[in-house]
Amino acid sequence: MKKILLYSLVISALLIGVFCGKKESREKEYPIFWTWLDYRPGMDFEAVCQKMQDAGIDGVMLNAPTPEDYEVAIPVAHAHGITVHAWLWTMNLEHDRAKVLAEHPEWFSVNRLGQSLADTTAYVDYYKFLCPALPEVREYLNDKVKAYCEVEGLEGIAIDYHRFVDVVLPTFLWSKYGVVQDREYPEWDFGYHPEMIRIFMEKYGYDPREQEDPSADLTWRQFRCDQISEVANLFAETVHSYGKVMSASPFPTPKMASRMVRQDWSKWNLDIVFPMVYHTFYTMDPSFEYDCTVENVRDKAQMTVLGCGMIYGDDIIACMDEAFRGGAQAVSIFTVEGMKTPEQVAEFRAYTDSIRALKAANGGVLPAVEIPACADTDQFAHKGVMAQIEKRIRQIESGMDMSLLHRRRGEALPETVLPEVALGEYTFIGEHGITKDYEVTDSISGDTFLVTFYFYGDVISGWDVAKK
Repeated sequence: MKKILLYSLVISALLIGVFCGKKESREKEYPIFWTWLDYRPGMDFEAVCQKMQDAGIDGVMLNAPTPEDYEVAIPVAHAHGITVHAWLWTMNLEHDRAKVLAEHPEWFSVNRLGQSLADTTAYVDYYKFLCPALPEVREYLNDKVKAYCEVEGLEGIAIDYHRFVDVVLPTFLWSKYGVVQDREYPEWDFGYHPEMIRIFMEKYGYDPREQEDPSADLTWRQFRCDQISEVANLFAETVHSYGKVMSASPFPTPKMASRMVRQDWSKWNLDIVFPMVYHTFYTMDPSFEYDCTVENVRDKAQMTVLGCGMIYGDDIIACMDEAFRGGAQAVSIFTVEGMKTPEQVAEFRAYTDSIRALKAANGGVLPAVEIPACADTDQFAHKGVMAQIEKRIRQIESGMDMSLLHRRRGEALPETVLPEVALGEYTFIGEHGITKDYEVTDSISGDTFLVTFYFYGDVISGWDVAKK
C-alpha cells in the first residue's frame, strides 16, 4: 500500500500546535469524498454504491438520462449513506441533443468563421454547445433544471459543460486531436452567434469581429464569460428556491477557464465547486493540483466551498494530498469505476479514513493550512514537472512514437529502455503571450531541444518538447 502523506503530517502538526482551524459558519456540511458517475437503467447500481461505500466515498454526481432514473437510483445510494447530486450537462447537450438539433438548429453556438455547431464539428461529434445569450435557450435549460429539482431525495444539482467550446485544449490533448494551439485560432473560438454580437454592440458600440485580433480584446472575452455566468446564476436561483445545493465542475481555475473556455466561475453563486484539475491533461505532475487549488482559494466566491476534481490513477493519493495541502475542503474523482481491485479500494479507504479522523480530531472541520497568496510560477522549482520533461526528452531520444503517450486510459506503454541524458542549462529564447520558450542541450547525444511552457492562468499549466 502506498504511503499516505497528508493526514500523518497534519496530525503531527496538530500535536505541536502549528496548524489551526475554525468552523466556518455554514448551514450545511458536505461530504469530503465524491465521484462523478454515469448511471444507466439496468446497471448494477447496488454494486457500484457498495464499492463507493467500501472506498469511503459518500457523495456522487450522478449522470442519469431522465428524472425518473434518479427516482430509482437515489434510494439505493441513500441506503449506502451516499449524497446524490444530479450531474447535468448544460450548454453542451447530451441526452436531448438529437431532439434539439432537429427542432432548433438556430440555438447553437457560432465560431469566429461564422460556422454553427448545428452543422459543423469542433473536436468531437458530441460537442453541440448552445448560445447562452438566447432567451429561449435559457428558458429551456432552466426548465430542465426545475424538472430535476423536483425529484424527491435529490440533494443538489451539479452543472457541467457550462461554457463555450475549448478555444485552447489542455496541452496533453493536442496530439490526441491533431492540433497545435499555441494561440487562439478562429475555428475553435466560439461565441459569435448573431444575438451575442447584437447584444455586445448595443452595450459597447463596436463589432468585435472587425478587430485585427479579437482574441486580444479582454472586454469581448469577459462579455462571453458573463453570458455564461448569468445562466449559471439563473440555475442557482432555481436550485436554491427548491432548497437544494448548487455545485459545478468547471475548468481548473477561473483565470484558466476564462482564457480556455470563456468561463469565469468565480462569479457563480455556487455552494460547492469541483474544478476539474486533471494534471494528466496539463503538466503530468500532481503539483498542478496544489497550484490550482492555491489560486482557487484566492479567486473563488466567498460563499463557495472549494473542492478539487481529479482523474483516478496510480498517483491518486499524491493528488489528494496536494489538493488538501492547497486548501481544498473536498475532492471528487473521475471515477470510482477506475478502482479495479480490492487493493485499490482498500488503499483509497485508508486515505478517506485518515482524513475523517483528522477532521474529527480538529473539532469537526479540516485543519486550516498555511498557503501562499499565489502559486509558484517558476517552472524550474517544480521538480516533478522538470522530471517529466527530462523523461519526455529521453523518450524522444529513444525514437519512441510520441502518439503512444496519448493511448487510451489503462493501456500500458510498451517496454522501452530509455537512454540516459545529461541536460545542460536551460536558455531562455523568447515568449509569446502565454508561452515561454527555452533551449536545452543533451551533452551525451549533442541534440538540442525546444522546451515550451504554457501559463493559461497564474499557474504552470502545460509544457511541450520538440527536438530541434
